[in-house]
Amino acid sequence: MRASDTEREQIAERLREAVAEGRLDMTEFEERLDAAYKARTHGELEPLVRDLPVTAPAPGLASRTEPGSVVWADRVGVPATSRGAVAVCGGFGRRGRWSVGRVFTAFTLMGGGDIDLRDADFEDREIVIRCFPLMGGVSVIVPPELHVEVGGFALMGGFDDKGSGRGAPGSPRVRITGFALMGGVEVKRKPRKGERPPKKLEK
Repeated sequence: MRASDTEREQIAERLREAVAEGRLDMTEFEERLDAAYKARTHGELEPLVRDLPVTAPAPGLASRTEPGSVVWADRVGVPATSRGAVAVCGGFGRRGRWSVGRVFTAFTLMGGGDIDLRDADFEDREIVIRCFPLMGGVSVIVPPELHVEVGGFALMGGFDDKGSGRGAPGSPRVRITGFALMGGVEVKRKPRKGERPPKKLEK
């Protein structure tokens, strides 16, 4: 029988619980998760959790996803609505519900830009955001559960990596890189509007 997106996400949730409990290491988890999202039938899904305790509904049963939690299967693989932005003596903003391309390039010259990924969709599980602020700045806001890597270079400026860190199992991987000249890139984690910040974000 053909598997649905909901059933694939239910299997993915069981795998996330298993890795959190130490039943799977990260390599096993990533291999099984990738196989789960590629599975087309129940026969391909069932072996992925056969050796795990039943802590989530089996395929075909109602989802037990907690209200307000992120279902990454619904947010990944969405066609990009934007692949870049330019600000010259002005500014740009990408926020709200939008889909970021596999490679997104931001350029500012004596201006600024805001890239908010909290409610964004993603074209792929691997995203690269390239920032090039010249005498300007780029601010990138990410949600607490997103996997973020920061690795840019700055000359007479700054490349802030405070927002970098591992995300929740199954989240997209966003790599922020680029070059800042007499400007800066700031990456910070913030909860979505209306959500209570996790304790580690509270001051």
